[in-house]
Amino acid sequence: MRVNYDTLRDTIASLTQGETDVIALMATVTCEVHNSDDRFDWTGFYRVTEPEMLKIGPYQGGHGCLTIPFSRGVCGAAARTKQTQLVPDVDAFEGHIACASSTKSELVLPVFDQSGTVIAVFDIDSNLPDAFDETDAVALSQILANVFAG
Repeated sequence: MRVNYDTLRDTIASLTQGETDVIALMATVTCEVHNSDDRFDWTGFYRVTEPEMLKIGPYQGGHGCLTIPFSRGVCGAAARTKQTQLVPDVDAFEGHIACASSTKSELVLPVFDQSGTVIAVFDIDSNLPDAFDETDAVALSQILANVFAG
């Protein structure tokens, strides 16, 4: 099953309308995205909880790393650079943190609040190589912006 981003966007907008609690928003986004596409093996947020440090937030899938410094891994790179990380082969990404050995490719998007501050990263792992493309990155970035910065 491939995600229909128009339907996903509308569903998430409907479910999150009026909600202001960031954890509730993250949990809802995670659930809807994770269950929208068979490529999505692990889906969740790493929240900025202190300077230069990410801590696991709402997620679906197997266990994740509990903390990730901005200086390490794909999630750290997304938080540090404030840019989406589209990684077709995690083994080729210098400094990749293997929270799960089954992960082959990864898409990590920075999450901004209304003031433009990075508050988290949204991490999607796949057990398939080269599972994500620019369409996924753009659509998910727009969904995240609508929920957290809108």
